[in-house]
Amino acid sequence: MDSKSLIAGVDCSTQSTKVVVVDPETGEIVATGRAEHTVTGTGGARETHPEVWWGALCNALAQTGLAGRVAAISVAGQQHGLVCLDAAGAPLRPAMLWNDTRSASDAADLLEAMGGPAAWAARIGVVPVASFTASKWAWVRRREPEIAARTAAIRLPHDYLTERLTGAGVTDRGDASGTCWWSTATESYSKEVLELPSIQLAVEFLPRVMKPAEAAGTVTPVAAAATGLPAGAIVGPGTGDNMGAALGLGLRPGTPVMSLGTSGTAYLVSATRTADPSGDVAGFADASGRFLPLTATLNCTLAVDRMAQWLGLHRDDVLPSRGVVTLPYFDGERTPNVPDASAAVLGLRHDTDPRSILMATYEGAVVGLLDALDTIDVYSSGIDPAAPLVLIGGGARSEIWRRVVQRLSGRAISIPRSGELVALGAAVQAAATLRSQDLQTVAADWRTSAGTLLEPMPRDMETISRHRSVRQLALEAAQSPRRDR
Repeated sequence: MDSKSLIAGVDCSTQSTKVVVVDPETGEIVATGRAEHTVTGTGGARETHPEVWWGALCNALAQTGLAGRVAAISVAGQQHGLVCLDAAGAPLRPAMLWNDTRSASDAADLLEAMGGPAAWAARIGVVPVASFTASKWAWVRRREPEIAARTAAIRLPHDYLTERLTGAGVTDRGDASGTCWWSTATESYSKEVLELPSIQLAVEFLPRVMKPAEAAGTVTPVAAAATGLPAGAIVGPGTGDNMGAALGLGLRPGTPVMSLGTSGTAYLVSATRTADPSGDVAGFADASGRFLPLTATLNCTLAVDRMAQWLGLHRDDVLPSRGVVTLPYFDGERTPNVPDASAAVLGLRHDTDPRSILMATYEGAVVGLLDALDTIDVYSSGIDPAAPLVLIGGGARSEIWRRVVQRLSGRAISIPRSGELVALGAAVQAAATLRSQDLQTVAADWRTSAGTLLEPMPRDMETISRHRSVRQLALEAAQSPRRDR
């Protein structure tokens, strides 16, 4: 490799595409680029046209000013999105994003079709919910049969960008494990799922699943002209965004992670496969050959921002919650799986200060994620009790979010220095692919997990218990018939 060559990592998230250009020897980020996406839809619909992602990638690479020196690149992308391509490789419709909840009834039908949640967890590793790709494909087949009939290939968001770069229809085990039709038990696509009446999908329509750090191909001349990348630059297999962040952290088994973004996630790297019969924990694979048990919530930082907007407050203008409880289910919820639920505020009195309501919204989001970590501990190789809780995502940069997590978790909190862990993880993968190196070795050499360590605080069990009690009552009331068809 030329001593002047660089590595690029891409994070194609819900709201934007970000690129980091990295010095391959030190892991230092030497340039960045970012381009926003357009997300459309109401009434449960959340869509973005795949061409928007491609344009954003080209734009973000151009902003770095260094695309021409990139020797290797990988793409980490938002999980679960459904991209339907025609025989020429062109998108047939906007992609249905992970937070599109229209397929809730289709997920329920899939659940029943294969014997319930315990069967899905044992055979596949995940239990169908509206977020997953298989549920969305069933919805397209039911609601847009003309699109389904013209579909010649199905891709995930990161697959689509990798294919635009290389011409190869490939994916990785991490992102594939979030589709519901790839099994962590067999490390292959499930014929049983693909042949279900609501799926009816030939395996040839799906991308080839690559090994960790296996090259997807090289940048084609057409892609080079569009992106500014050198033709022939190596392209890694890519992965899902959560798997990318785990790579970017160089995450060791047992270290818990909480990601505070538009959505919230809680996960860890596990040495063993996860099969949670309740479906609360998604038994994903990771991008390194291990596993990534994960739970996700639809409502996190965006819920706080929305509440602050309604109350006419700055998001940091808070007071102790003083008995107020907020269930922040503004977009329904994935964990717990109540896609039709709505938000609620309880415990209000005449003298309640709006700033207490805002604090309760923070607490509601965090308690949900901490409970999710407790469930992950049960269905994985376990959380290391001595390991700090790694806090990432946009919320990790906020002093309020940090203090709430400290107070409610009772753990030491580690905050990595880098704010672009998904893109950095993709860069780790690209470097390992280029050099035929171990992924963990690259992350360790780059010291990707370095940052700030906050000491533990006494755990506020009173607030936690209050939120749990109210949530349980609300969930019992929220159980309702499936969406009308």
